[in-house]
Amino acid sequence: MTDMPGTIEAEKSRDIRKRWLLSLPALLIILLASTGPLLIVLVYSFLTPGPYGDVQWLPSLEGWIGVVMEKDIFDGTFSLADAHVSIFMRSAMLSLATTVLTLLVGFPTAYFIATRPEKTRELWLFLITIPFWTNLLIRTFAILEIIRNEGLINGLMLKFGLISRPVQMLFTDGAILTGMVYVYLPLMVLPLYASMEKLDFRLVEAAYDLYATPFRVLRKIIFPLVKPGVIAGSILVFIPALGAYVTPSILGGGKNMMLGNLIELQFGQGRNWPLGSALSITLMLIVMAALLVYVRNAGSQGSRHG
Repeated sequence: MTDMPGTIEAEKSRDIRKRWLLSLPALLIILLASTGPLLIVLVYSFLTPGPYGDVQWLPSLEGWIGVVMEKDIFDGTFSLADAHVSIFMRSAMLSLATTVLTLLVGFPTAYFIATRPEKTRELWLFLITIPFWTNLLIRTFAILEIIRNEGLINGLMLKFGLISRPVQMLFTDGAILTGMVYVYLPLMVLPLYASMEKLDFRLVEAAYDLYATPFRVLRKIIFPLVKPGVIAGSILVFIPALGAYVTPSILGGGKNMMLGNLIELQFGQGRNWPLGSALSITLMLIVMAALLVYVRNAGSQGSRHG
Protein backbone atom coordinates (compact mmCIF):
# COMPACT_ATOMS: atom_id res chain seq x y z
CA MET A 1 0.00 0.00 0.00
CA THR A 2 2.93 2.35 0.55
CA ASP A 3 3.78 2.23 -3.17
CA MET A 4 0.33 3.39 -4.29
CA PRO A 5 1.06 7.19 -4.38
CA GLY A 6 4.25 6.59 -6.38
CA THR A 7 2.42 4.31 -8.80
CA ILE A 8 -0.32 6.88 -9.36
CA GLU A 9 2.24 9.63 -10.00
CA ALA A 10 4.11 7.44 -12.49
CA GLU A 11 0.90 6.65 -14.34
CA LYS A 12 0.05 10.35 -14.50
CA SER A 13 3.51 11.16 -15.89
CA ARG A 14 3.20 8.43 -18.55
CA ASP A 15 -0.26 9.69 -19.48
CA ILE A 16 1.02 13.27 -19.86
CA ARG A 17 3.97 12.14 -22.00
CA LYS A 18 1.63 10.08 -24.18
CA ARG A 19 -0.67 13.05 -24.72
CA TRP A 20 2.25 15.28 -25.67
CA LEU A 21 3.56 12.68 -28.13
CA LEU A 22 0.13 12.30 -29.72
CA SER A 23 -0.22 16.08 -29.99
CA LEU A 24 3.33 16.62 -31.32
CA PRO A 25 2.53 16.30 -35.07
CA ALA A 26 -0.33 18.80 -34.84
CA LEU A 27 1.77 21.19 -32.73
CA LEU A 28 4.64 21.01 -35.25
CA ILE A 29 2.29 21.75 -38.15
CA ILE A 30 0.77 24.72 -36.31
CA LEU A 31 4.22 26.00 -35.33
CA LEU A 32 5.58 25.75 -38.88
CA ALA A 33 2.45 27.19 -40.46
CA SER A 34 2.34 30.18 -38.10
CA THR A 35 6.00 31.01 -37.61
CA GLY A 36 7.46 29.72 -40.89
CA PRO A 37 6.17 32.52 -43.13
CA LEU A 38 7.08 35.14 -40.51
CA LEU A 39 10.63 33.82 -40.34
CA ILE A 40 10.91 33.97 -44.14
CA VAL A 41 9.70 37.58 -44.16
CA LEU A 42 12.10 38.43 -41.32
CA VAL A 43 15.06 36.92 -43.20
CA TYR A 44 14.06 38.69 -46.44
CA SER A 45 14.05 42.04 -44.63
CA PHE A 46 17.82 41.69 -44.05
CA LEU A 47 18.69 40.78 -47.66
CA THR A 48 19.44 42.77 -50.82
CA PRO A 49 16.61 43.44 -53.32
CA GLY A 50 16.91 41.65 -56.63
CA PRO A 51 16.84 43.56 -59.93
CA TYR A 52 13.49 42.05 -61.00
CA GLY A 53 11.90 41.32 -57.65
CA ASP A 54 12.82 38.47 -55.32
CA VAL A 55 15.99 38.87 -53.23
CA GLN A 56 19.72 38.42 -53.53
CA TRP A 57 21.26 36.41 -50.70
CA LEU A 58 23.55 39.22 -49.62
CA PRO A 59 23.08 40.68 -46.11
CA SER A 60 21.86 44.26 -46.18
CA LEU A 61 20.02 46.78 -43.99
CA GLU A 62 18.68 48.60 -47.03
CA GLY A 63 15.15 47.36 -46.39
CA TRP A 64 15.04 48.58 -42.79
CA ILE A 65 16.65 51.90 -43.66
CA GLY A 66 14.06 52.37 -46.41
CA VAL A 67 11.22 52.18 -43.88
CA VAL A 68 11.85 55.78 -42.77
CA MET A 69 14.69 56.97 -45.03
CA GLU A 70 15.18 57.28 -48.79
CA LYS A 71 18.42 57.36 -50.76
CA ASP A 72 19.07 59.98 -53.41
CA ILE A 73 19.87 58.24 -56.72
CA PHE A 74 22.37 60.94 -57.74
CA ASP A 75 24.58 61.67 -54.72
CA GLY A 76 23.70 58.70 -52.47
CA THR A 77 22.64 60.87 -49.52
CA PHE A 78 19.79 59.85 -47.23
CA SER A 79 16.77 61.93 -46.30
CA LEU A 80 13.49 61.33 -44.51
CA ALA A 81 11.06 59.26 -46.56
CA ASP A 82 8.19 61.76 -46.48
CA ALA A 83 5.84 59.46 -48.40
CA HIS A 84 6.33 56.57 -45.97
CA VAL A 85 5.97 58.81 -42.93
CA SER A 86 2.76 60.33 -44.28
CA ILE A 87 1.36 56.85 -44.98
CA PHE A 88 2.29 55.74 -41.46
CA MET A 89 0.60 58.82 -40.00
CA ARG A 90 -2.48 58.42 -42.20
CA SER A 91 -2.79 54.75 -41.25
CA ALA A 92 -2.48 55.52 -37.53
CA MET A 93 -4.91 58.45 -37.64
CA LEU A 94 -7.52 56.62 -39.72
CA SER A 95 -7.23 53.53 -37.50
CA LEU A 96 -7.67 55.63 -34.34
CA ALA A 97 -10.57 57.54 -35.90
CA THR A 98 -12.19 54.26 -36.94
CA THR A 99 -11.82 52.95 -33.39
CA VAL A 100 -13.31 56.09 -31.86
CA LEU A 101 -16.25 56.25 -34.28
CA THR A 102 -17.08 52.57 -33.93
CA LEU A 103 -17.00 53.05 -30.15
CA LEU A 104 -19.32 56.07 -30.34
CA VAL A 105 -21.76 54.14 -32.50
CA GLY A 106 -21.24 50.71 -30.96
CA PHE A 107 -21.59 51.73 -27.30
CA PRO A 108 -25.23 52.88 -27.49
CA THR A 109 -26.00 50.02 -29.86
CA ALA A 110 -24.66 47.43 -27.41
CA TYR A 111 -26.46 49.19 -24.53
CA PHE A 112 -29.72 49.11 -26.48
CA ILE A 113 -29.38 45.37 -27.17
CA ALA A 114 -28.40 44.58 -23.56
CA THR A 115 -31.49 46.38 -22.23
CA ARG A 116 -33.92 44.56 -24.53
CA PRO A 117 -35.99 41.60 -23.27
CA GLU A 118 -34.05 38.33 -23.40
CA LYS A 119 -36.37 36.93 -26.07
CA THR A 120 -35.46 39.67 -28.57
CA ARG A 121 -31.72 40.01 -27.84
CA GLU A 122 -30.81 37.11 -30.12
CA LEU A 123 -32.67 38.78 -32.98
CA TRP A 124 -30.74 42.03 -32.54
CA LEU A 125 -27.42 40.17 -32.32
CA PHE A 126 -28.39 38.27 -35.45
CA LEU A 127 -28.93 41.57 -37.29
CA ILE A 128 -25.54 42.84 -36.09
CA THR A 129 -23.72 39.75 -37.39
CA ILE A 130 -25.42 39.69 -40.82
CA PRO A 131 -22.60 41.73 -42.49
CA PHE A 132 -20.15 38.92 -41.57
CA TRP A 133 -22.08 36.66 -43.93
CA THR A 134 -20.98 38.78 -46.88
CA ASN A 135 -17.51 39.01 -48.34
CA LEU A 136 -15.48 42.08 -47.34
CA LEU A 137 -15.00 43.01 -51.00
CA ILE A 138 -18.77 43.04 -51.63
CA ARG A 139 -19.40 45.16 -48.52
CA THR A 140 -16.77 47.66 -49.66
CA PHE A 141 -18.30 47.90 -53.13
CA ALA A 142 -21.67 48.51 -51.47
CA ILE A 143 -20.21 51.57 -49.73
CA LEU A 144 -18.67 52.66 -53.05
CA GLU A 145 -22.08 52.56 -54.71
CA ILE A 146 -23.50 54.77 -51.97
CA ILE A 147 -20.83 57.50 -51.92
CA ARG A 148 -19.65 57.68 -55.54
CA ASN A 149 -20.54 60.70 -57.69
CA GLU A 150 -23.49 58.88 -59.28
CA GLY A 151 -24.32 57.04 -56.07
CA LEU A 152 -27.25 57.08 -53.68
CA ILE A 153 -26.23 60.08 -51.53
CA ASN A 154 -25.37 62.39 -54.41
CA GLY A 155 -28.45 61.23 -56.32
CA LEU A 156 -30.79 62.09 -53.44
CA MET A 157 -29.14 65.48 -52.81
CA LEU A 158 -29.37 66.37 -56.51
CA LYS A 159 -33.00 65.26 -56.63
CA PHE A 160 -34.00 67.48 -53.71
CA GLY A 161 -31.95 70.43 -54.97
CA LEU A 162 -29.52 70.47 -52.06
CA ILE A 163 -26.53 70.57 -54.42
CA SER A 164 -26.04 71.64 -58.05
CA ARG A 165 -23.37 69.07 -58.87
CA PRO A 166 -22.12 65.84 -57.27
CA VAL A 167 -19.94 66.16 -54.18
CA GLN A 168 -16.63 64.34 -54.44
CA MET A 169 -16.69 61.85 -51.57
CA LEU A 170 -14.94 58.91 -53.18
CA PHE A 171 -11.13 58.58 -53.16
CA THR A 172 -10.73 60.60 -49.97
CA ASP A 173 -9.71 59.83 -46.40
CA GLY A 174 -13.35 60.35 -45.42
CA ALA A 175 -14.41 57.59 -47.81
CA ILE A 176 -11.84 55.20 -46.31
CA LEU A 177 -12.99 56.10 -42.80
CA THR A 178 -16.64 55.54 -43.69
CA GLY A 179 -15.88 52.16 -45.22
CA MET A 180 -13.77 50.97 -42.29
CA VAL A 181 -16.33 52.09 -39.69
CA TYR A 182 -19.01 50.13 -41.55
CA VAL A 183 -16.80 47.05 -41.96
CA TYR A 184 -15.45 46.88 -38.39
CA LEU A 185 -18.47 48.10 -36.41
CA PRO A 186 -19.65 44.56 -35.46
CA LEU A 187 -16.21 43.86 -33.97
CA MET A 188 -16.85 46.69 -31.51
CA VAL A 189 -20.49 45.92 -30.74
CA LEU A 190 -20.05 42.25 -29.82
CA PRO A 191 -17.39 42.68 -27.05
CA LEU A 192 -19.30 45.66 -25.66
CA TYR A 193 -22.51 43.65 -25.55
CA ALA A 194 -20.70 40.76 -23.84
CA SER A 195 -19.65 43.15 -21.05
CA MET A 196 -22.97 44.97 -20.80
CA GLU A 197 -24.93 41.73 -20.63
CA LYS A 198 -23.22 41.01 -17.29
CA LEU A 199 -23.86 44.52 -15.98
CA ASP A 200 -26.05 44.73 -12.88
CA PHE A 201 -28.57 47.36 -13.96
CA ARG A 202 -29.80 47.68 -10.38
CA LEU A 203 -26.72 49.85 -9.83
CA VAL A 204 -27.91 52.15 -12.60
CA GLU A 205 -31.39 52.35 -11.09
CA ALA A 206 -29.91 53.10 -7.66
CA ALA A 207 -27.83 55.91 -9.14
CA TYR A 208 -30.91 57.47 -10.73
CA ASP A 209 -32.76 57.15 -7.42
CA LEU A 210 -29.94 59.18 -5.86
CA TYR A 211 -30.52 61.91 -8.48
CA ALA A 212 -27.41 61.23 -10.54
CA THR A 213 -27.45 62.70 -14.04
CA PRO A 214 -27.35 60.33 -17.04
CA PHE A 215 -23.83 61.50 -17.91
CA ARG A 216 -22.63 60.88 -14.34
CA VAL A 217 -24.20 57.40 -14.35
CA LEU A 218 -22.42 56.66 -17.62
CA ARG A 219 -19.07 57.98 -16.39
CA LYS A 220 -19.10 56.62 -12.85
CA ILE A 221 -20.97 53.30 -13.15
CA ILE A 222 -21.55 51.98 -16.65
CA PHE A 223 -18.25 52.83 -18.33
CA PRO A 224 -15.94 51.52 -15.55
CA LEU A 225 -17.85 48.22 -15.41
CA VAL A 226 -17.77 47.66 -19.18
CA LYS A 227 -14.22 48.97 -19.66
CA PRO A 228 -12.81 45.46 -20.47
CA GLY A 229 -15.29 45.25 -23.37
CA VAL A 230 -14.28 48.73 -24.53
CA ILE A 231 -10.60 47.75 -24.54
CA ALA A 232 -11.24 44.42 -26.27
CA GLY A 233 -13.43 46.04 -28.93
CA SER A 234 -10.89 48.81 -29.52
CA ILE A 235 -8.11 46.29 -30.07
CA LEU A 236 -10.29 44.16 -32.37
CA VAL A 237 -11.02 47.25 -34.49
CA PHE A 238 -7.66 49.03 -34.37
CA ILE A 239 -5.49 46.07 -35.38
CA PRO A 240 -7.27 45.08 -38.63
CA ALA A 241 -7.90 48.75 -39.48
CA LEU A 242 -4.17 49.48 -39.24
CA GLY A 243 -3.34 46.78 -41.78
CA ALA A 244 -6.42 47.27 -43.97
CA TYR A 245 -5.84 46.74 -47.68
CA VAL A 246 -9.11 46.15 -49.57
CA THR A 247 -11.09 49.11 -48.23
CA PRO A 248 -8.34 51.76 -48.80
CA SER A 249 -7.62 50.34 -52.27
CA ILE A 250 -11.23 50.61 -53.44
CA LEU A 251 -12.43 53.71 -51.60
CA GLY A 252 -9.15 55.63 -51.34
CA GLY A 253 -7.62 55.08 -54.76
CA GLY A 254 -3.91 55.38 -55.40
CA LYS A 255 -3.50 58.73 -53.65
CA ASN A 256 -4.79 57.66 -50.23
CA MET A 257 -2.74 54.59 -49.41
CA MET A 258 -2.38 52.94 -46.05
CA LEU A 259 0.26 50.57 -44.72
CA GLY A 260 -1.30 47.50 -46.30
CA ASN A 261 -1.30 49.16 -49.72
CA LEU A 262 2.31 50.32 -49.30
CA ILE A 263 3.44 46.78 -48.43
CA GLU A 264 1.61 45.32 -51.45
CA LEU A 265 3.17 47.99 -53.67
CA GLN A 266 6.70 46.99 -52.62
CA PHE A 267 6.09 43.31 -53.34
CA GLY A 268 4.34 44.14 -56.63
CA GLN A 269 5.20 47.14 -58.75
CA GLY A 270 8.07 48.30 -56.53
CA ARG A 271 9.84 44.91 -56.71
CA ASN A 272 11.58 45.67 -53.43
CA TRP A 273 10.90 42.58 -51.34
CA PRO A 274 13.29 43.48 -48.47
CA LEU A 275 11.55 46.84 -48.01
CA GLY A 276 8.14 45.18 -48.18
CA SER A 277 9.29 42.61 -45.62
CA ALA A 278 10.67 45.31 -43.30
CA LEU A 279 7.40 47.23 -43.54
CA SER A 280 5.47 44.01 -42.77
CA ILE A 281 7.57 43.33 -39.66
CA THR A 282 7.18 46.97 -38.59
CA LEU A 283 3.39 46.63 -38.88
CA MET A 284 3.52 43.41 -36.87
CA LEU A 285 5.56 45.12 -34.13
CA ILE A 286 2.98 47.92 -33.92
CA VAL A 287 0.22 45.30 -33.62
CA MET A 288 2.17 43.47 -30.89
CA ALA A 289 2.58 46.74 -28.98
CA ALA A 290 -1.18 47.31 -29.18
CA LEU A 291 -1.80 43.78 -27.92
CA LEU A 292 0.59 44.30 -25.00
CA VAL A 293 -1.33 47.44 -24.04
CA TYR A 294 -4.55 45.42 -24.11
CA VAL A 295 -3.07 42.59 -22.01
CA ARG A 296 -1.74 45.07 -19.45
CA ASN A 297 -5.07 46.87 -19.17
CA ALA A 298 -7.02 43.62 -19.01
CA GLY A 299 -4.68 42.32 -16.31
CA SER A 300 -4.97 45.47 -14.22
CA GLN A 301 -8.76 45.40 -14.58
CA GLY A 302 -8.86 41.78 -13.46
CA SER A 303 -6.64 42.43 -10.42
CA ARG A 304 -8.76 45.41 -9.35
CA HIS A 305 -11.98 43.45 -9.62
CA GLY A 306 -10.39 40.52 -7.86
